[in-house]
Amino acid sequence: MSWEERITVDPAVRSGKPCVKGTRITVYDVLEYLAGGMTEEQILGDFPDLRREDIRASLAFAAARERRLSNSAA
Repeated sequence: MSWEERITVDPAVRSGKPCVKGTRITVYDVLEYLAGGMTEEQILGDFPDLRREDIRASLAFAAARERRLSNSAA
């Protein structure tokens, strides 16, 4: 599974921020919850539309974006 299967960017949804496919939950939201100390189980409990794969895809998306930014700065 690649993040491209689960993360979408649609200008009509959340101002074009990367979101979990089929939801209005942004990658940023997921990362904030994890950084704030929430476990995957807590996130999944609070957002029943999310799947564990969505959380992993959000992390993979962030890693890919960081890699692109690092490569363009070199």
